[in-house]
Amino acid sequence: MRIRKDTILDELRADEWFDDLQPGQFRMIAEKTCVFGEWMRVVATRSPAGDLVIIATDFGVWKLYKLRWLVECTFGSLKSRGFDLERTSVTQPKRLERLFGLVTLAWLSCLRISVWRNETNLIRVLTHGRKAMSLIRYGAEWLRNALRWHSDGFAELLKILITPFSAPGVA
Repeated sequence: MRIRKDTILDELRADEWFDDLQPGQFRMIAEKTCVFGEWMRVVATRSPAGDLVIIATDFGVWKLYKLRWLVECTFGSLKSRGFDLERTSVTQPKRLERLFGLVTLAWLSCLRISVWRNETNLIRVLTHGRKAMSLIRYGAEWLRNALRWHSDGFAELLKILITPFSAPGVA
């Protein structure tokens, strides 16, 4: 579970344990620490924006949290930031199933387009170090403009959409 930086760990605040941590670095308290009355491992990192992320876990798998975070970001883009899936008034299970299928295909299309587009035109990075928009929004805007204003490039668009992603680690 993610814990706040003012949580007390062995008589010190959590942020005091990881005060000198630089963005991109990871650190773990060597021994199990008492967190809210339970003995746990405590791991921390600093995001590129400088935010301290502290995780308390009863097992030593930091990669699991990273995967969970990817899933959280995906759901965020499907729900409140992007496709606004939460505003639907559909309640019938079969119709919801179809809706989720269509939204998932649209999400994957936006991701595929943005990965292709980001190879030549990188997303602008703002002064605080974060990208100006998410990959999904970048792909969605390009896809929307291409379908609306540039119908002559539709064949190229379809070619991009049916091209599979390259395997992880392959350039």
